[in-house]
Amino acid sequence: MATDFKLVAQAVIEADGAQVRALTQRAVGEGVAAEQILSEGLIAGMDVIGEQFRAGEVFVPEVLLSARAMQEGLKVLRPVLAETGAQPKGTAVVGTIQGDRHDIGKNLVAMMLEGAGFRVIDLGNDVPIDRFVATAAAEQAEVVGISTLLTTTMPRMRKVAEAFAEAKLREKVRLMVGGAPITRDFAEQIGVDGYGGDARAAVTLAESFVAQLRRG
Repeated sequence: MATDFKLVAQAVIEADGAQVRALTQRAVGEGVAAEQILSEGLIAGMDVIGEQFRAGEVFVPEVLLSARAMQEGLKVLRPVLAETGAQPKGTAVVGTIQGDRHDIGKNLVAMMLEGAGFRVIDLGNDVPIDRFVATAAAEQAEVVGISTLLTTTMPRMRKVAEAFAEAKLREKVRLMVGGAPITRDFAEQIGVDGYGGDARAAVTLAESFVAQLRRG
């Protein structure tokens, strides 16, 4: 039976994790390339959810449920991708800035980045500035995503940019910020490289950063 990627995508849209896993396993069993299942099934479904979110048709809880369903498919695909020697699209470090324990948006970005083919190091929440820098250096990350939901912790994002500059990593690492109170203007003011208005935008931004860095 030929794989119907639309069924995989629809299961993601409907946040049916069990169905996503079953359809992904069936596709792998049929010999379909893991990269194709990922792009035409899992990511395609999340792209639809992202469009619905931007249109105000669904909200963060629904997006998060679909992302968790997508993760069920990724659990099946990870070992297959490892066996084929597929290289990650890039390495991203993500975390919520020190002083803020909110992590729903950050979790969603992490899941979307992984779904898009990135190796993701999720530092969690309440992350000290020096930990962002040390982890990015140790993991040779191309992208660092910093999140906050609190206006009181926003100034620390500027300090992250300053710390990366002091560590002489700004030529090697691209910084992006996000969260409810964050704007594009704020991102420009504090000297980071970009602003992700939602999880899908953050993925697109990360992809563009990696492409820039590899072009030199």
